[in-house]
Amino acid sequence: MTASSSFLAERKIISVSTKRQVTIPQKFFDLLGFQNEAECILKDDGIFIRPVHMGGSEFAENILEDLIAQGYSGKELLEKFKEKSRKIRPAVVQLIAEADEIAKHGKATSLDELFGTEA
Repeated sequence: MTASSSFLAERKIISVSTKRQVTIPQKFFDLLGFQNEAECILKDDGIFIRPVHMGGSEFAENILEDLIAQGYSGKELLEKFKEKSRKIRPAVVQLIAEADEIAKHGKATSLDELFGTEA
């Protein structure tokens, strides 16, 4: 039985604390490979929570494709990949902060300011 088929077959009611916190049932946590982060997605009339897996994301694939297209390989590819990967989370945090700011005042940051320019 795969993780996805188990997920579809099982349901559990969980409580929400006064601080809006929930606890992922241990069985689900282990089965899906949660670590220290979860992605929370608002869909239609519900919330979908799934584990964030480092290295297997579309971002990682896109970064690697771009670096390979630029001619990097071997250790140089690995170092450039690590460098680019470290920039993703701060950029996402900044995007969220910017979205909040836009909602309040309407001023946006350019993508070059957010991610930096390629050298």
